[in-house]
Amino acid sequence: MKLVTWNINSIRPRLHLIERMVAAEDPDVICLQETKVEDGKFPLEPLHALGFAHIEQFGMKAYHGVAILSRLPLKDHARHYWCDIDDARHQSVTLPGGIELHNVYLPSGGDEPDPEINPKFAHKLRFMTEQAGWWATQDPDRPRILVGDLNVAPLETDVWSHKQLLKVVSHTPVEVEHFGRMQAAHRWVDAVRAKIDPAEPLFTWWSYRARDWRASNRGRRLDHIWVTPPLAPKIRAARVAMDARDWERASDHAPVLVELDV
Repeated sequence: MKLVTWNINSIRPRLHLIERMVAAEDPDVICLQETKVEDGKFPLEPLHALGFAHIEQFGMKAYHGVAILSRLPLKDHARHYWCDIDDARHQSVTLPGGIELHNVYLPSGGDEPDPEINPKFAHKLRFMTEQAGWWATQDPDRPRILVGDLNVAPLETDVWSHKQLLKVVSHTPVEVEHFGRMQAAHRWVDAVRAKIDPAEPLFTWWSYRARDWRASNRGRRLDHIWVTPPLAPKIRAARVAMDARDWERASDHAPVLVELDV
């Protein structure tokens, strides 16, 4: 099974990107974040035409939103709510073989890494705390996959400059600590770093502000794929499809791909 996670940054004006990625990669499952469209206006027909007969979406107007496109049957679609907010950030389904798939768009946290003065940052930390508490009550021996734009770059090699980004939201020590607790709560395995040496710099997001994103390469690894221990031995390959960042009207995120023997 080839699975892709991608923050598409508004699905309707970027359908052409999905078409191009499907032609290049032929994935079985695509998990999208930041779809920015309410469910009634989700573009089902063109996605069905690409071969994704099974689609589950959880959207809202203009903001956030997640969707799962699959060639494989899906069941048990659920919408999850965190921090007492209905903001379309987390959905789950069950894939064939009983694999539970979670698609998450974690809050970005705003600009100031101080929860006392920045409610968005406080929301981000609370979101991870609630996730960690919930995952700690679930059985990690069940085959599960969690994917999404998690908006944290945890490793020094997940950012272009560890020293310069220590006080920048997405790589601050407090975020990395919360992120680590969320991961450890369910014994999640980082599927991408299981195949790509953690010592190797690896990014999935590059700001639109850079004139030449490749030349500056000031990226961060914000998009992740995790699996529970039963699936860890089944990880065949992982990579970031960086070329998609060059496509016309590109998202600022690149697709992340994992292949699993399931």
